[in-house]
Amino acid sequence: MSRTVRFTKGHGTRNDFVLVDDRDDEFALTASLAAMLADRRSGIGGDGVIRVARTSEAADTEIRAQAVDAEWFMDYRNADGSVAEMCGNGVRVFASYLRREGLASAAGFGVATRSGTKFVRFAGENVVVDMGPWRYEDAETGASGIDALVHVPDHEPFSALRLNLGNPHTVVAVPPTVDLETLDLSKAPVINPHPTSGTNVEFVQPLGPGHIRMRVHERGVGETESCGTGICAAAIATHLWAGDLDRDKPWTVDVPGGRLQVRLLANGHVELTGPAVLVADGTVALP
Repeated sequence: MSRTVRFTKGHGTRNDFVLVDDRDDEFALTASLAAMLADRRSGIGGDGVIRVARTSEAADTEIRAQAVDAEWFMDYRNADGSVAEMCGNGVRVFASYLRREGLASAAGFGVATRSGTKFVRFAGENVVVDMGPWRYEDAETGASGIDALVHVPDHEPFSALRLNLGNPHTVVAVPPTVDLETLDLSKAPVINPHPTSGTNVEFVQPLGPGHIRMRVHERGVGETESCGTGICAAAIATHLWAGDLDRDKPWTVDVPGGRLQVRLLANGHVELTGPAVLVADGTVALP
């Protein structure tokens, strides 16, 4: 017997999501359900699916413990149905939905995720998110600035740095002699060492002081027009490679879907600022 639920389609710099409202905790966001909803031909279509859920009702005790700071849990899966810890563009869309529905303070609030509570506030049309702390994927090798090689078709291996922002990233330094736009990202890049849990891969080139551009291949999705945590990882890696220690200086990051800003905070956190747009509402029958 099917169940009809409300959904909202939204995007952050064209990284798009299906939000399903489950504030009464009536269904589970399974892998098959997420893949069905995200399918662009037989479903609604999106890079991922977000279930709006009460933090206090989460089965995971670590998520449930976040209820003291965040009433709502962003239950997120990639387009292929795989679970993701966090999504920087998705959390902005999620926050915009909560504010529109009157479910959270317009001044700002916490959002529970699988990688901890993310605190959001609003600045005009933009949503500002404290993404929390970042770390090297491997502290011993990461401190050297380069700890991986990334292979894409028709190119010699690129040097890269593995970072973790609650989810895994491999940031690739693309030489200026390589045309970023022509890189073949139709298949997942080959990473050495091989990431057993997968990784998002960001291909980065500098445009000027504090300004970079990026393309990204997301695990469980493929190439997307933007990736919030990946944008943060790209700015952090470039900051480290450049030896620029001015933490108050924001980084501008251009992606195919638009432009965002990143700030490295004095407490070791990273802050992401960008738009979020809610484009459609409807109902969908869940099997």
